[in-house]
Amino acid sequence: MSTPPSRPNILLIITDQHRRDHTGFGGNELVRTPHLDALAARGTVFDRALVANPICMPNRSSILTGRVPSAHGCIFNDRSLAWNVNTFPRELRKAGYRTALIGKSHFQHGLSRDVHRDAERAPSSFVERSPGWDSWENAERYLDGPVDVPTPYYGFDHVEFAIGHGDQVTGHHYRWALEKGADPELLPQVWGPGLPARRRSDEWWQVYDPAVPEEFYSTTFVTERTLDFLEAASQGDPPWMLQCSFPDPHHPFTPPGRWFDAYRPEDMPISTSFEDPLTDAPKHIRRFRKMEPSANPVQMFGPTRAQLQHATAAEYGMIEMIDHGIGRVLERLERLGMAENTVVVFTSDHGDMFGDHGLMLKGTMHYQGCIRVPLVIARPGSRPARSPALASSLDLAQTLLELAGVPEFDGMQGTSLVPILEDPNASVRDHVFVEEDFPPAEIFPIFPAKLRTLVTDEGRITRYSTGELEVFDWASDPEERVNLAVGDRDPERLASLSDALTGALIDYSDTSRPESAPLD
Repeated sequence: MSTPPSRPNILLIITDQHRRDHTGFGGNELVRTPHLDALAARGTVFDRALVANPICMPNRSSILTGRVPSAHGCIFNDRSLAWNVNTFPRELRKAGYRTALIGKSHFQHGLSRDVHRDAERAPSSFVERSPGWDSWENAERYLDGPVDVPTPYYGFDHVEFAIGHGDQVTGHHYRWALEKGADPELLPQVWGPGLPARRRSDEWWQVYDPAVPEEFYSTTFVTERTLDFLEAASQGDPPWMLQCSFPDPHHPFTPPGRWFDAYRPEDMPISTSFEDPLTDAPKHIRRFRKMEPSANPVQMFGPTRAQLQHATAAEYGMIEMIDHGIGRVLERLERLGMAENTVVVFTSDHGDMFGDHGLMLKGTMHYQGCIRVPLVIARPGSRPARSPALASSLDLAQTLLELAGVPEFDGMQGTSLVPILEDPNASVRDHVFVEEDFPPAEIFPIFPAKLRTLVTDEGRITRYSTGELEVFDWASDPEERVNLAVGDRDPERLASLSDALTGALIDYSDTSRPESAPLD
């Protein structure tokens, strides 16, 4: 293996709500991801990569900071990441890196601010902030003209937002589409039933061929603006770090045109745990299974076979379109002569149930479909490898800082994966800790307000604020059908994992302290 560069460029590619097994290199034989598979074939594939939180904003903030949500403060999609947090892009920037983010950010709750509720009690603390500090990802800001987003934006010198999901065209994406001649009447700003579509599934309103043509779709925007960034970066000397962030394949499932036709619903597989009776599952999960799709786009439910197959076919089309865009990006890296000096990372912020246990979407469920994500790290000159070691999305920040030769900052809670990149048989952690909080449980009491999970080589334990427990042995029960916490089935394993979870709760309590200093 050749010696990797001491100050490599860094290309971090992130998809949204993308299960590990919805990639070719993740074992899926139907979805076509040739470019991701080629990346995996020259990098290190982490087969047991897990999230710090299976919800968008908290885990994206954890990737950025290397800290669990209870430490960085963005515990749910109803609040923005504090402007004053330290991030790995800030540290790279201080070390001379040019930093940029193109596509989905979701560090601020513009997309999801409808779930925000004003506190009924006096606040726990007071922070002086400029009015509008957390409104830069509000889609309406971009309707009337260009917006001068303050930078560095959480450490990024340059940002171009695609704020929405599916066929939404918002933020810088909206301004870009207008400049390219798009009809504004065909650029939806909202997300919900009744949007214009060329074709729509009869099974579920969130599956349709959108009126937005491929040339103006979010995947095209992220791809083309990434290509433009690479062209400009090739003319400069400083190393760069780019987060290339695709809003897909998060629902609604709206691949445009040819990508909507890429897969037939009748050919789509059904999860082998689809008929799981959920006898031992927590009460709220059994209730989700009985729900039907609603106008609320994020409501989890129990899909019919037809609903699942139509959603899967459309999602595979979205994934293949992303893969096509990633192929263009990787080819441009090669053509510009930058591939030999660029670390490429591919991952996602969380997964989706997609029919496992007869469930759809995500939220207060820590089955593998939601907490396990694809992760590939390809370094220049590295040998291809697959690692069975546990890895967390917390680890990415420290890994990238180490690869760039930049020290970690106070309060980081991940572990660098560089030892595994050097030796795929190595291991850097014996557990992964997963948090999830659901503040709206106060008004939606069918949900647990909190849940905490620990994954070890033994399996998974999850404790809910309701007092309910799940314990699974992944070796003998990879589909997580038999809850060992029920009926005194395995008291020794329950005791062992409960003790380990208690230890993790102590270990991940934040002891860092802020400093009175300028951010940049």
